[in-house]
Amino acid sequence: MTDKAAMRATMRHFRDQFVARVRPAMSARPGLLADMSAGKIVAAYLPMGSEADAMPLIDAAIGRGCAIALPHVTHRHAPMRLLAWAPGAPLEAGPFGLRQPRADAPEVAPDIILTPLMAFDSGLNRLGQGAGYYDRFFALHPTARRIGVAWSMQHVGQVPTDPWDVALHAVITEQDWIAAL
Repeated sequence: MTDKAAMRATMRHFRDQFVARVRPAMSARPGLLADMSAGKIVAAYLPMGSEADAMPLIDAAIGRGCAIALPHVTHRHAPMRLLAWAPGAPLEAGPFGLRQPRADAPEVAPDIILTPLMAFDSGLNRLGQGAGYYDRFFALHPTARRIGVAWSMQHVGQVPTDPWDVALHAVITEQDWIAAL
């Protein structure tokens, strides 16, 4: 399967079934914990639907002294911003059903980006939702460590890629830590 739209639809269906059937739980792995140290800014996300839940990873980052930021989106063609956030801080509704920090929260630059995805492959290529927010954000922050957060069933043989797609440095699943060699 090489069509991105078809792969997204298929993976969303399988991911929904997987989460409903297995009820997996995410936890921080040693590979990820090694990247987290006091003072670093970790970009995360609040899951929608059957996306892998990054909250246990957010909790681990806070426990290691990291600051947290979440994406803030205004509309499809505007760049995603990364705004400071802490658990319990107010959130507002954003496009596409996002829960995001208030627009007046401070904008920050990440050291680590925990990113949701639809599928990933062994080359650490990522298939996202299709709007390109994360690939554009990755290009603006090339030194940030890019870590996909996924369920193990989202690992596929090959993700179709385009020239603008940016590969990940690692992926964490409920079962494993997969890092670039």
